[in-house]
Amino acid sequence: MKRTWTAALVAGAIAVTGALPALAQDDMSAEGANITLMVGVKGDPFYISMECGAQEAAAAAGVSLDVQGPDRFDVILQNPMLDAVAAAQPDALLVAPNDRTASAGPLANMQEAGTQVVLVDTIVDDPSIGVSRIATDNFLGGVKAAEALDVLGLEAGAKVLVISTNPGVSSVDARVDGFNEKAAELGYELVADTQYSNNEASVAAQIISAQLQADPDLAGVFATNLFTAQGVATGVRQAGAEAVQVVGFDAGPDQVLQLQAGDVQALVAQQPFTIGKMGIEQAVAALTGGENIPEIQTESTVVTMDNIDDPEVAQFLYKSEC
Repeated sequence: MKRTWTAALVAGAIAVTGALPALAQDDMSAEGANITLMVGVKGDPFYISMECGAQEAAAAAGVSLDVQGPDRFDVILQNPMLDAVAAAQPDALLVAPNDRTASAGPLANMQEAGTQVVLVDTIVDDPSIGVSRIATDNFLGGVKAAEALDVLGLEAGAKVLVISTNPGVSSVDARVDGFNEKAAELGYELVADTQYSNNEASVAAQIISAQLQADPDLAGVFATNLFTAQGVATGVRQAGAEAVQVVGFDAGPDQVLQLQAGDVQALVAQQPFTIGKMGIEQAVAALTGGENIPEIQTESTVVTMDNIDDPEVAQFLYKSEC
């Protein structure tokens, strides 16, 4: 029996863990400082929305913001860009590392040279890197994705599949862990180990098409980010598998269209604008002698056709441009 949506899925979705401290009230100012934002990948509406938040905060603080990012979410592409940024010696760096271990070296070098580093969206395992780490509570987001399948009517014993981007990315790894834990509580059957799309929609479409052939009674899919969810929705539609319930992470313009078309049944939306804004604020605090919050976790909102027009939900849909 299909359940109704409960407030528990969206309550507190715009809350932030902890309150930001005021900047130091002294004569120090960050005005004129040079800050670089290194996004995880160019062209992703999540990171575009993050850039918009960073631009707003940078303008308010009077700092210069330079935005860069690799063409693919790939540490092999991002690390040389980080080395180039290090050579330019910005006052601060906001960065979404492409790998939790391989990204640590360039960031440690930059930090040792005096650049204030703020991690946004993704992290590295080395706890010494970053004056602040700002990201979605990704484990909770994965839990919400499993709960969404429950609300959509999947019963215990239903077959489900997780398709993620790449192993070793802190954010999506946590989403998978949260989903798997809650799916087990709900009695769902994982038909395979987590599959990886390499953050390419076309690969995600191929994965779900092959899985539907192997498991025609597959009932639900969790796609852990924007491009993966786009590909899963396309593959499910092309296979004519209307009964499969798809929950995607992120809420870019294309995903919203897929939700409205019925190709995706729920989206877990993050707060990238807020993450970008807070990233600049934490960088400014570090540059002016203010207090930094070591870890800030933003929450997520489950978006469906039932609530997409709610202003409290619609404001967290991602932007394609600032």
